[in-house]
Amino acid sequence: MTETRADGGRPAGHRDRVRQPPPLPVVPIVLLGVTAAALVGRYAFELVLGTNEAVQTWSTVFVAIVLQAVPFLVLGVMLSAAISAFVPEGALARVLPRRPAAAVPVAGIAGGVLPGCECASVPVAGRMMAGGVAAPAALAFLLSAPAINPIVLVATAVAFPQNPEMVVARAVGSLAVALVMGWLWSALGRPEWLRPPRPAHREGGTRGERFRTTLQHDFLHAGGYLAVGALAAATLNVVVDPAWTAGIGGVPVVSLLVLALLAVVLCVCSEADAFVVAGLSGFSLTAKLAFLVVGPVVDLKLVAMQAGTFGRRFAQHFAPATFVVAVVVSAVVGGILL
Repeated sequence: MTETRADGGRPAGHRDRVRQPPPLPVVPIVLLGVTAAALVGRYAFELVLGTNEAVQTWSTVFVAIVLQAVPFLVLGVMLSAAISAFVPEGALARVLPRRPAAAVPVAGIAGGVLPGCECASVPVAGRMMAGGVAAPAALAFLLSAPAINPIVLVATAVAFPQNPEMVVARAVGSLAVALVMGWLWSALGRPEWLRPPRPAHREGGTRGERFRTTLQHDFLHAGGYLAVGALAAATLNVVVDPAWTAGIGGVPVVSLLVLALLAVVLCVCSEADAFVVAGLSGFSLTAKLAFLVVGPVVDLKLVAMQAGTFGRRFAQHFAPATFVVAVVVSAVVGGILL
């Protein structure tokens, strides 16, 4: 006999089987919102603050950075979400060499094949370690994936159309940093510095649902940093005296360190950072290369994420060493290729 309910005679559990309406397409809505805000914001600022040259310059730079970077940001987070949802967790561990020294370059190069933004690289590296990948190889992947993947390199080419050598310099410099840090950790890293990540597990739901939720989270998270970076770049172009910028640009070491530290503070997503730094006038290509090499491997949000995933002692040792290596590599690669 069929079980019924007092509220209408429907079978028990019927409410659980009622098809829920599909969720709103959050990502397209946010994408359109960011684009519209960039366009409307330009004219709003001009109406409120006037149409003087400084306001026009600020709004033009901000809108240009946002509109150029958003398509690459969307494509990058889509690929990252696809990897998180559809690539088996132990796939990379099975193809890596067992010796850490040999696994480091393989994992570093794999970062270009399995792209992802730096926001996603930390939890992915944690899942790799929990799945049996040696720490040096996982750390090499952590540093290379957001820096040498095709989306980032194409975005760099678009941002620097007159300087195609910047693409090669970024790829070489970023991969070199990943390999050097992987080998340094293999030789000098101590087990007590690294808190072993918990065994990897995935949230419930279908792969499609995991893809959608990861995509929405990463886009909203990275889009916020893009807006902050665009605002900072536009403001620097207006506020900073060109003579001061030219003076810093004339001192190679100082200009390189200034942009390297700026990359740490701004926390711009790697799919968009090329457009931000390309808008900074008065700095040499080598200094801009330092911004592109440092940003994806060490910034404030990455340090916080690393401390939360691998422990505070890890972040205290790994982040400063990565910054020094990235600055030195940028100077060397920039001096040779740029």
